[in-house]
Amino acid sequence: MQAISHVQNLNSYLIICRSKPRFDKPVRLAVPVRCVYHSDSVQFPNGVGSSRVDWQSSCAILSSKVFSQDQDSGDKSNTSSASDHLAAAVNGHKTSLDLNLVPLDKKNKPQPPAKQPPQKPLTITDLSPAPMHGSQLRVAYQGVPGAYSEAAAGKAYPNCEAIPCDQFEVAFQAVELWIADRAVLPVENSLGGSIHRNYDLLLRHRLHIVGEVQLPVHHCLLALPGVRKEYLTRVISHPQALSQCENTVTKLGLNVTREAVDDTAGAAEYIATNNLRDTAAIASARAAELYGLNVLADGIQDDSSNVTRFVMLARDPIIPRTDRPFKTSIVFAHEEGTSVLFKVLSAFAFRNISLTKIESRPHRNRPIRLVDDANVGTAKHFEYMFYVDFEASMAEVRAQNALAEVQEFTSFLRVLGSYPMDMTPWCPSRENP
Repeated sequence: MQAISHVQNLNSYLIICRSKPRFDKPVRLAVPVRCVYHSDSVQFPNGVGSSRVDWQSSCAILSSKVFSQDQDSGDKSNTSSASDHLAAAVNGHKTSLDLNLVPLDKKNKPQPPAKQPPQKPLTITDLSPAPMHGSQLRVAYQGVPGAYSEAAAGKAYPNCEAIPCDQFEVAFQAVELWIADRAVLPVENSLGGSIHRNYDLLLRHRLHIVGEVQLPVHHCLLALPGVRKEYLTRVISHPQALSQCENTVTKLGLNVTREAVDDTAGAAEYIATNNLRDTAAIASARAAELYGLNVLADGIQDDSSNVTRFVMLARDPIIPRTDRPFKTSIVFAHEEGTSVLFKVLSAFAFRNISLTKIESRPHRNRPIRLVDDANVGTAKHFEYMFYVDFEASMAEVRAQNALAEVQEFTSFLRVLGSYPMDMTPWCPSRENP
């Protein structure tokens, strides 16, 4: 097939030579065709036509149109069939270029192109491209409206479209399936420690960390209007929230049982939906506004320095830079167990790279390693994966050399992301309800 697509100037013209389909004998064109490029039809509503791949798709559509007109030249009723429908969409959307082939009559007068069917509007369940710059990002988070994760998503991406997910893994899948563009998920809290579930999911899925955001947590005790604290017999919330407010709830003199639920805002929603007048929830003040609850006690966290760190996840990594503070997250393992940990840490200490976190998680594929010794029997060692965050960008030579040395000592090494550090001013959560 001889096909040449040569674009010299998008503001002047587009020349695409005719293609010869593969047949046993050549087929002559019934009518001459040409591709008309209209400069006023260039639009980029979804980014289609802005890359080499989209140009190749456009050329393939043009070739299929030539083939259709060659094959159906005797039957004018079939000229605008499957190929015309194909030209209406590239990657699920109308192309940014006018790809209609305009047949020429004997007097070389162009005929108007066939009318295209209306474009179907997108829904949240469609697999659609990420929006262009300036469009609204779709950000997945775990929980219901009013959750702290929703507030973190709004801080990370102002004016975004927040998409609630009932589980952490659903948020990962939403980004992988193009339902969402980003995910904002918690990984650690200054009082409750690490959220182990998300560390395991970071290894299981192929998303990249592209940023972090730290959110001060301000807990409130919520109940239905008219309910007093002495009437309460139960307090429900997320396990982390219950542990962060344990001492304060005891000091309030409440004789209540504590029950764990999936998330803080979900606890508030559960009380409002079921009209539970003997139950209170530990959640945010925004959850009280959304679900019509009263705030019985404000700022009930045991420590005002209560901050949760969230990571921002995307399908593609960002390009690391050196003009601002960066952080890099890695995960590694070794077949000989934890004895290699000292060598790995020395690779960072030798280059004066500060570690901000180190976390160990069981090696799911091989949780136990057996060591046979005829004299003392069989020793059993637990195998771990190590997660490390360090303050350096992958664009720095010292970080590249450190990971090159780490790779010599480990059997598995993966960079989860190199991303800007959250440098926003911090103040205690009691001053930021």
